[in-house]
Amino acid sequence: MTLETKLAGVPFAANLARFGDRVAVRTGSESLSYRELGRRVEEVAASFGYGRRLVALQADNTLPALVAYLAALSSGNPLLVLPTNPAAAEALTDAYDPDIVVHTGNGQALLDVRRDETLHDLHPELALLLSTSGSTGSPKLVRLSADGIQANAAAIAEYLQLRPTDRAATTLPLSYCYGMSVVNSHLLAGASLALTDLSVVDPCFWDLVRAESVTSFAAVPYTFDLLDRVGFADMDVPSLRYITQAGGRLDPERVRSYAELGRQQGWDLYVMYGQTEATARMAYLPPDQALEHPNAIGVPVPGGSFRLEPVPGLDACELVYSGPNVMLGYAERSQDLSLGRVVDELHTGDLARRGADGLYEIVGRRSRFVKIVGLRVDLGQVERQLADLGVTAAAAGSDDAVVAAVEGDHDLGLLAKTLAQDLGLPRAAVELHPVEAIPRLGNGKPDYPAVAALAGAGAAAGEGGGDDDGGPTVPDAGSMDVGRIFAEVLEVGSVAATDTFVSLGGDSLSYVAASIRLEDALGYLPEGWHLMPVCELSSARHRMRQAVAPPEGRAGTNRTRRLFAPMETGIVLRAVAIVAIVSTHIGFFHWQGTAHVLMAVAGYNFARFQLSGSRTERFRRHLRSIARIVVPSVAVIGLAFAVTDKYAWHNVFLLNTLLGPPGWSDYSRFWFVEILVHILIGLAFLLAVPAVDRVVRRWPWACGVALVVVDMPLLFGLVDSRYPGQGPVLWLFGLGWAAAASRTVRQRSAVTAFAFLTVPASFDNPYRSATILAGCLLLLWLPALRVPRGLHRTTALLASASLYIYVTHWLVYPLFESLDVAEPLAKGIAVLASVVCGILYWAVATRAMAAVERHLKGRRALPPRIAVGREAPAK
Repeated sequence: MTLETKLAGVPFAANLARFGDRVAVRTGSESLSYRELGRRVEEVAASFGYGRRLVALQADNTLPALVAYLAALSSGNPLLVLPTNPAAAEALTDAYDPDIVVHTGNGQALLDVRRDETLHDLHPELALLLSTSGSTGSPKLVRLSADGIQANAAAIAEYLQLRPTDRAATTLPLSYCYGMSVVNSHLLAGASLALTDLSVVDPCFWDLVRAESVTSFAAVPYTFDLLDRVGFADMDVPSLRYITQAGGRLDPERVRSYAELGRQQGWDLYVMYGQTEATARMAYLPPDQALEHPNAIGVPVPGGSFRLEPVPGLDACELVYSGPNVMLGYAERSQDLSLGRVVDELHTGDLARRGADGLYEIVGRRSRFVKIVGLRVDLGQVERQLADLGVTAAAAGSDDAVVAAVEGDHDLGLLAKTLAQDLGLPRAAVELHPVEAIPRLGNGKPDYPAVAALAGAGAAAGEGGGDDDGGPTVPDAGSMDVGRIFAEVLEVGSVAATDTFVSLGGDSLSYVAASIRLEDALGYLPEGWHLMPVCELSSARHRMRQAVAPPEGRAGTNRTRRLFAPMETGIVLRAVAIVAIVSTHIGFFHWQGTAHVLMAVAGYNFARFQLSGSRTERFRRHLRSIARIVVPSVAVIGLAFAVTDKYAWHNVFLLNTLLGPPGWSDYSRFWFVEILVHILIGLAFLLAVPAVDRVVRRWPWACGVALVVVDMPLLFGLVDSRYPGQGPVLWLFGLGWAAAASRTVRQRSAVTAFAFLTVPASFDNPYRSATILAGCLLLLWLPALRVPRGLHRTTALLASASLYIYVTHWLVYPLFESLDVAEPLAKGIAVLASVVCGILYWAVATRAMAAVERHLKGRRALPPRIAVGREAPAK
């Protein structure tokens, strides 16, 4: 007897090979046909053994996890999908004691087979166990059948009109029923998946969308905030056929706006409604109805139906759903796995009405649940969790945030962080407010409308906390809120959960300070943190620490981790380069080429920080970044012009490279700042052109390479340079850009080839060329370098102040040339003094510029003078 005949699985997962050599899954490194995917699924299914056993899987968006997921569905072994929160996953594992636990890592699935035969009595229809939305830490699970999974996947494929040419990007985790439904429906229809865990704010995601001709992606409400941040409306995504939305109510104006955008650009918006208890989807709004009926959830999915059941005591009806995708029932302990169907129709808990056009609309909720970023949160459970912490509280909320009134004297900031982590919510979605007593109704029950009315109150811990006088407090680094770090480093008034470092105007000058403070708060820095929304960084703190915890018994590894920690390569290069530049100019030691490495670093950072957002937003950000270089530089050069005779007016206006005398001279000392500013100004105006903007968004890597190619005539002497000693540098900026935009080994290899072709031709000095080449390759291949922990803050300080040290050291070190000490000691003192003075100038100048920016923002925010402080005259 074969495994297939002994166990009844989900049909679409058990018959993948029927689509033959059609592409099923694409990842960044490989492409799998349905035949090959089916073969891998069969291999893993066979490793589960004969007989039904309970399999647990922490499903992430990787190929091994996908194969293990499909293997369990195809073989009829009930699958317990563990949440991504490690504590919640451990609690479920302890409660249900799975027979097999599948771990994924290093590109493979590893099976922890706990026993040869199951201890569980597993009902024949049971196929899948999912956590209910918001039931983090609770053993309550939704029991789904194989027929229900198949039926819902077929219904989704039908109303989306899925076709074999469709390819969906996995923007949602496989462990989330919405993300799971995308996988199921596409594989059932013979379509394909672009398997990724990239966020839509990451430029790499859009590279993937274009490279893989992605036709759709799934979104929850806050995804649309992120799309706005990255300038999605201006993007050219010709392959896109539709976007789906679920996971909570989307504001009707946003529905209308994106439906209209889709109409203009040739793609559809599908607004959908569902619950885990219905496998995934229960309703969808036909795209042609979205503009006219943006409040509606639409019509039932094929095979399903709704009815409206009056609610006693309310002038409203509850929405009740029937269909083959309704769950078998809940499980609250392992013994419940033997239960059959106990639910025939699903009482959604939502109050609804049906319009004359036949479309359904949600008008409220019957029970005390809210749905935030796709997670359904039981407000009663919130109160119980706070009570377990010794806190008396009443919780209310909306689809934006949980709001709780808290009695007694508590550290509300720390309490809110703990609660957000336990609920799996972004930190910004939890507001705790101190009250003398819980507000109550006449019957003694909590007055929840009064609690909800506390939302947005000024002294809320949900806003980060503060002193009684309203002044901000500074918590220790370990408890520092991500949003607050961004607010303080970037000098912005407010930070939303969906904001990113880049969207808030962060650039290379503020990047170092933010990275150091985040590393203190999170334990380490995740790659690409500058593109991650605040909510992802905040809620990922526990997960990050788990991920970097060394294996038990690795004492040597522990010692190494205590002594050394990774630090971003660009930051290390900036710190090393500025010390080498100053020391070389003073003659303390000689290490040429590091200034040119900094030009590559500038291109690298430009590609990371300055290419996202809409054209208007990006242009403003470009000008702001240029001003942050020009203002402190011109201030110093102007002073040098006034007190010495070594500089001219064209130095003050950063025009020496264009108008000054040819060749190298004292006038050329600020060449790096001048050329960098010229490049940045040129790119700012060039990228403001719509056609160029579209090209850069579509082919960012090629555009970096193009800058190298454009500069080659100067580099190879085909065109004379006015400054042969200085050499052309646009190609270095382009190499840095291309390094940051490289996403594949092939692209990195191509950039490496360009570096070996161009760098040796840049200068006759082989040591200078070797320095430049090493710096470029480090940027390209090593995103981080291990640096002694004791040097982290010093390195960060040097990197942050590098521009200021560069422009001031020309004025500082001559003051120490006449010291009556040995020459090496005098030069060493001059280097130290130059560095210290530059750091002091950085500290003063950045605070002064921040104060000016705040003042200008305040003036822009003022209403017209006639309306300020005026009252209507008495009559």
